Amino acid sequence: VKTHLQAQTLSAVAVGHQHNHENIARAFESIYKQHGVAGLWRGVTGAVPRVAVGSAAQLATFASAKDWVCERQWFGEGSWAAVLAGGMVSGVAVAVTMTPFDVVSTRLYNQPVDADGTGKLYRGFLDCVLQISSKEGLLGLYKGIGAVYLRLGPHTVLSLFFWDELRKM
Repeated sequence: VKTHLQAQTLSAVAVGHQHNHENIARAFESIYKQHGVAGLWRGVTGAVPRVAVGSAAQLATFASAKDWVCERQWFGEGSWAAVLAGGMVSGVAVAVTMTPFDVVSTRLYNQPVDADGTGKLYRGFLDCVLQISSKEGLLGLYKGIGAVYLRLGPHTVLSLFFWDELRKM
């Protein structure tokens, strides 16, 4: 529903398929009526690996980056600056690892579907990856990485900062 509504715009500037929902309630209703409960979960094959890969990258790079800056004595062990530095490195790693999954998920969510709910453009996750990389190159999987970082970078830094502080308590 979120992807349908975010992609929706005036036909003069529209890019991609337009679903034309009036509001969030009508979007849920329309998707459910046309495709049942499964329609509300379309694209989940791209979202689940996205979260798994992003979480793994976030936690692994945070601990390593924080330890690395402390070993070089740029910041003292346990200092908030070391935590923020680790969070910034982690934010970059999260953006780099999650963006291809974001692109694929968005394409899967937003593609037009036929009467039985089957996507008209992609047969699934792997097909979407292969089509994007063959038609747009590997960088096609990184469309929007700047916007992804602007969203995930601060979130990652703040989340890890507060997590680290709460862990100390």
